[in-house]
Amino acid sequence: MQHDTRYWSALACAALVAAFIAPPALAHSPYLLPNGFTLAGQDHVSVEAAFSEHVFVPAIAMQSDLFHVVGPDGASTPLKPVVLRDLTVLDVPTPAQGTYRISSGARQGRVAKAALIDGVWEFIDPRRPLPAGVAPVDMQSVTRAEAYVTRGAPTQAALAPTGKGIEYRAITHPDTIKAGKPAEFQVLFDGKPLAGADVEVEEAQAGDGENVRLPLIVSDAQGRFAITAPRAGLYFAMTRHRVAASGADPARSYTYALSYSVTE
Repeated sequence: MQHDTRYWSALACAALVAAFIAPPALAHSPYLLPNGFTLAGQDHVSVEAAFSEHVFVPAIAMQSDLFHVVGPDGASTPLKPVVLRDLTVLDVPTPAQGTYRISSGARQGRVAKAALIDGVWEFIDPRRPLPAGVAPVDMQSVTRAEAYVTRGAPTQAALAPTGKGIEYRAITHPDTIKAGKPAEFQVLFDGKPLAGADVEVEEAQAGDGENVRLPLIVSDAQGRFAITAPRAGLYFAMTRHRVAASGADPARSYTYALSYSVTE
C-alpha cells in the first residue's frame, strides 16, 4: 500500500486549525508519525516527532540525541533530526525489504516536583497544599516514542525488546493489525513483565475533531494486553510508569508511546 496522502494532508490541516483554536497545553504526549506505515518500493520514510496535547497535532518539537532506526537485520542506525519550531522531521532510509522500528530512544527530560498521594505518583503544582505527611520529591521524566514501518513483507528482527526502561513487546506484528481483531502486546519494564499497567489508546480524527479515546486497558499478571480497534485508521497507545528514588537514582516517570496504523 502506498502512502495515504489524503490522510496525511487531513492531519496537516488539523495542525493548522489547532494552532489557532487550541488552549494552552497542560500536559503533552510524545509521538512519532511516519508518512506511511506499509511501504511498497520506497527507499525512505519521513517521520514527524513532537509532543502534543492533541496527539498527532504537533505543539513542541521533540529533541533527542538518541533518534535511531532498527532495521530488518536487527542493526541500529542513528538518525539525524531536523528540528523545526513545532516539530522535528526525520528522514529514515528503508533500503531493504522488511520491518523497521523507528525510535526516539529513552529521552531524559525535565525534573519536576512529584508526590505519592493515595498510592499514586503525581506531578504537583508547588503552590498546591499537600496532604499531611506527604513530602514532594524531584522526579525526572523519561520518554520513548516509537513506530514501525514495513517495506514489503513483515519481518521480526526489529521487534525484539531492548530490555531497558518501559516498552511494548509486539506479539501481533504492528504492521498487520486489522480492524475488529485484537492486537496483542506485552508491557515490559527493564525486560520484565509489568503487571497492572494502564494502557491509554486513542483513535486519531482528521480535521478539528477530538481523538476518540478507547476504554482504558490494564495489563494482566504477565504484562500482556490486547487492543481491538473498532475501525481502520491511525492509533496511538501510551503507558506511564512512575518509580520512587532508589539510592543515587532520582524518582522517575517513564512514558512509552506507540503510533500504528489499522487496516480493514
